[in-house]
Amino acid sequence: MRIALDAMGGDFGPPNLVGGAVLALREYSQIEKLFLVGDTPRIEAELKKLQCNDRRIEIVHSTQVVEMSDGAVQSVRRKKDSSVSRAVDLVKKGEAAAIVSAGHTGAAVAATTIKLRTLPGIDRPGICALIPSETNVFVLCDAGANSDAKPEHLLQYGIMGSVYSRHVLGYKNPSIGLMSIGGEDVKGTDLTKEVFKMLKQSSLNFRGNVEPHDLFGEPVEVVVCDGFVGNVLLKTCESVGDAIFKWLKHELTKNKLRIAGAYLAQSAFKAIRKKVNYEEYGGSPLLGVNGICIIAHGASTPLAIKNALRVATESIEEQVNPHIVEEVARYNETHAPLESALH
Repeated sequence: MRIALDAMGGDFGPPNLVGGAVLALREYSQIEKLFLVGDTPRIEAELKKLQCNDRRIEIVHSTQVVEMSDGAVQSVRRKKDSSVSRAVDLVKKGEAAAIVSAGHTGAAVAATTIKLRTLPGIDRPGICALIPSETNVFVLCDAGANSDAKPEHLLQYGIMGSVYSRHVLGYKNPSIGLMSIGGEDVKGTDLTKEVFKMLKQSSLNFRGNVEPHDLFGEPVEVVVCDGFVGNVLLKTCESVGDAIFKWLKHELTKNKLRIAGAYLAQSAFKAIRKKVNYEEYGGSPLLGVNGICIIAHGASTPLAIKNALRVATESIEEQVNPHIVEEVARYNETHAPLESALH
């Protein structure tokens, strides 16, 4: 398989991105070709530091980088030679099957949506974030791609999230919950009430509304919400997780007895840290575009980039997109077509 990596995106640029690419090539033999897209001299300098001359690497030069201050759509139109745009072009031309980017999320979403278009029956793509609970890893969709969602979009997220959960995460019949402010079907906004009806009438394994405190106590496999709610929820989970470990460190180092207890329990702390560490999950698939796009964290370390590339290989191997098209078509056979008037 052939993958394009935006080697200029993210908070730290080529050092972490190229470092992650090298780690991935050492571990994943299924990667036949890895395009590193960006400033050639800087990429070559990093490869030299890492003493990597893997023949599977091909550098694709680009002269521009999308900055965090750039508008999403404007960056696609005005920075046609940006690393993320050139990486998406490789997928569009069929030279690569997937793109991985840790850069400007909006630019990656805009570039893939504009250049690759959406899959048949899908109006808006959704970011599929993976979040660990005590008993499972659940899918949160949408985690930030579409904040101005319509009911049919959320239904599509339910279908796509179910496909990803089943084929990549291995859940046979993923349960689906709709994020709301109460478990009763009368709770929520006009949007969530309408989506509730649509999900209930579908053949999906819909459990009903779920509240934030249900996510970790009585988890479902797929949580559906609009991109605004999903992004706030995702960032809240990340910040709470970081805060808890800081609080623990502060409290456990207050005296010698606590330090001794912490030493005895260090294996448990390490296991929990690994479970909630975003680096282990790598990146979030942007589901619904006609190609594979993996959105990595802006602060991604080489380990996170390596795992983002792993997520890309999984999506390719498990044929996520063909399964989404199949599920949407099956829904349309018995319901009104999912495609809205936006098409």
